[in-house]
Amino acid sequence: MYGKLLGKQLLAASLCLAMAIPAFGEEPAAKQAKKDGDPLVLEDVVVTGTREKEAKAETPLAVGGVKEKEIQETRPQHPSEIMGRIPGVYVNVTGGEGHMTSIRQPMTTSPVYLFLEDGIPTRSTGFFNHNALYEVNIPQSGGLEVIKGPGTALYGSDAIGGTVNVLTRPAPVSPELDVSLEMGGFGFQRALVSAGGNGLRADVNATHTDGWRDMTKFDRQSGTFRWDVESESGSRLKTVVTHSNIDQQTAGTSAISLADYRDNPTVNYTPISYRKVRATRLSSAYEKESGDSLVSVTPYVRSNSMDILPNWSLGYDPQRYTTANNSYGALAKYRVDFEPLRTRVIVGADFDYSPGRYDEDKLKTAKTGNIYTAYTLGAKTYDYNVTYQGVSPYVHTELSPTENLRLNLGLRYDNMGYSYNDNLTGAAVDNKHLRPASTNVNFTHLSPKAGLAYSFTESLNVFASYRHAFRAPSEGQLFRQGQAVSTVDLMPVKVDSYDLGLRGELGESLGWEVTAYTMTKKDDIVSYTNTVNNTRETMNAGETLHRGIETGVTKRLTETVGMELAYSYAKHTYGSWSPKTGLNYDGKEMASAPSEIGNLRVNWRPAILGGGRVEAEWERLGSYWMDDDNTHIYPGHSLFHLRASYRAGEKLEFFGRVANITDERYSMLTSYTAASGEQYAPGMPRTFSAGLEYHFK
Repeated sequence: MYGKLLGKQLLAASLCLAMAIPAFGEEPAAKQAKKDGDPLVLEDVVVTGTREKEAKAETPLAVGGVKEKEIQETRPQHPSEIMGRIPGVYVNVTGGEGHMTSIRQPMTTSPVYLFLEDGIPTRSTGFFNHNALYEVNIPQSGGLEVIKGPGTALYGSDAIGGTVNVLTRPAPVSPELDVSLEMGGFGFQRALVSAGGNGLRADVNATHTDGWRDMTKFDRQSGTFRWDVESESGSRLKTVVTHSNIDQQTAGTSAISLADYRDNPTVNYTPISYRKVRATRLSSAYEKESGDSLVSVTPYVRSNSMDILPNWSLGYDPQRYTTANNSYGALAKYRVDFEPLRTRVIVGADFDYSPGRYDEDKLKTAKTGNIYTAYTLGAKTYDYNVTYQGVSPYVHTELSPTENLRLNLGLRYDNMGYSYNDNLTGAAVDNKHLRPASTNVNFTHLSPKAGLAYSFTESLNVFASYRHAFRAPSEGQLFRQGQAVSTVDLMPVKVDSYDLGLRGELGESLGWEVTAYTMTKKDDIVSYTNTVNNTRETMNAGETLHRGIETGVTKRLTETVGMELAYSYAKHTYGSWSPKTGLNYDGKEMASAPSEIGNLRVNWRPAILGGGRVEAEWERLGSYWMDDDNTHIYPGHSLFHLRASYRAGEKLEFFGRVANITDERYSMLTSYTAASGEQYAPGMPRTFSAGLEYHFK
């Protein structure tokens, strides 16, 4: 399968396999008290829930993470390669580093996830982008954490399916330099440079690939700069500047027919599509700790823009658009601890002011067979300015009525809205591009949170939580009316979520965690496509139900071999939704909602690799319905990957990777409509890459 694509990869394959061969037959290294990559769950420390370090054993949340060392050893070429290591988390590939996420939700582009960098939202609520992780420099990050389900009181709109927090690396005191160069199949090239000292750090990421499908080139340039200052009085100042520039031809979710999926998977029906993204963020976090209290103030500015010709809409609404916004905001927090009941109270408020604009032109396209070959600009369909603003005070309280019991209570009040001004005059171009009149739209919401964590012993811990959350409609859902009768009256999405979890350890070699959850989501915002008359309308969707169980296991098999398992099983169904008269989806499963998400990794660290390792990985995506009518099903797929690294002394390291070892044919997203039949977005075939890294300290 895909055999004709492998010729260019032979050199990288040889290097990768050569690095793996010396590992076999080597004697175990000396025993270590703790193994990197084998963390025990009750000893973990997490920061995302309260923006401060706290013991995971006292956190009544299903929170998972990937540490800095694991990211450095994995060297992910796409966010999907690191996110799937967390139970219940799946990220697919939509082209370049683009993605859709599934955390307690179907694979979706909807604004139900909150993406953070060092606890600061990477985008304004009003200008959500489901591809937000490609605006963050993950390969050079200091780790990441995911709160599954709604967030704590410190996080508001967006934090429904999950909160993803990517951490920057602290600035070193002593000088250090890391340079990583990597090459692989289909023209993949990447250079990562990290340098720092005296409280300063700079990380630079330059990546290019030709893409394995026709006309799918991708380029990115990213930089992360951090400055850490700590005074003798105990105050700390952390300043972070990040920038990403992304230029890609998009075909990842440009699905193709079943026949082409089987026989011609490299074909791209939409080679005219593209995406150009620029994202810049600046924040300066000031903290002053005095006795039992802490004051934290973090002002920030953001600038986001995107020029895009989307591939997914060429079949029903060809368009080219530009969206841009700036943000000015602040996160303010005061924390105080009391001796009675080991009480902690956090009060704070988030402020966000984000003016932006949206400009869209209709396209006239030309096709040869199934392939779009050219386009010309048509009439302007949308041109508006919109400003999002929000003020959100909150209170979060923790206390311990007994030594083993920790209670959390939280309350958040969100007051947010949009000021929208339509810059066009006259009637809409056609009934596919209706426009609301200039208006203001406001939302207010109160979100309670409660949870408890109880330690039966030092190695057994149970937690339970109730979290209510909501999601205000994004500016595109409100003001890009399309064919709907009205969109400015869309209601916010509202969620009630319950978690029950158990965490435990058995000696120093086994750690495990199991979480069961049930979530009810009301007034979900969906786009319904009527295949009879080829119309598309955004609407609220009644009620959806999301239930599942998530399991994580870490096991040290021998002194040099470790195993980690992440597995989840879920059902996502419509409680009540009737998009039109005579059509009822009550009780049906939602489309693109995988039943299983699994990841199993076995790591071997023999002494002969000098601190390197061999990692074998199994990745599983379960079956899901291609359509809301539940008539066609994608059976799911399993993939196998291999990574290896070898340290030649303290400064030089060689590494390599084989992805999709068995050359499995699989789809990153699959759908079905009566008009188009089954459509598949093929995933990458067997691919090799290899490189070297130089460390200087």
